[in-house]
Amino acid sequence: MKKAVLLVGHGGAPTDFPKEKLQRLKALEGQRLARKESKPAGEEAELDALVRGWPRTQKTDPYKYGLETLRDALAARLRGENVICAYNEFCGPSMEEALEHLAAQGFEDIRVVTTMFTRGGIHSECEIPHAVGVFSKKFPNLRIRYLWPFDLSLAADFLARHLEAAP
Repeated sequence: MKKAVLLVGHGGAPTDFPKEKLQRLKALEGQRLARKESKPAGEEAELDALVRGWPRTQKTDPYKYGLETLRDALAARLRGENVICAYNEFCGPSMEEALEHLAAQGFEDIRVVTTMFTRGGIHSECEIPHAVGVFSKKFPNLRIRYLWPFDLSLAADFLARHLEAAP
């Protein structure tokens, strides 16, 4: 069985993306959410595609490069297992795009993890499980699992080790 890991991060807008376009995107998103609609359309979808596809460098989007560094470290610990990144907003690929890519590449078992460790966030609590559910219905022969919420005692161990190692 061909396995992969999808590492989902929040995503950030690149520093050189036009501020007025980002403000308009957020305003349209707020209006859509107030209407309780889940999928962006029209101008919001266009602006979302624009920011996600915006050219990036390590200087203009350090978050993207940080998540990719974590992806590489995770892949090494998983002995080279295929690990790819996806982003909730502002950056590509989206979760849907990444899942489509993995399915097209013949992966049959996809584990989804996020860098968002604690409960209470709309991305980790709502958006990621929704995307996994939609994708699972679209590809019923694939095994896709969202491995969240995290055992916070393990997260606390990680933070404690980090603090103990600090100068």
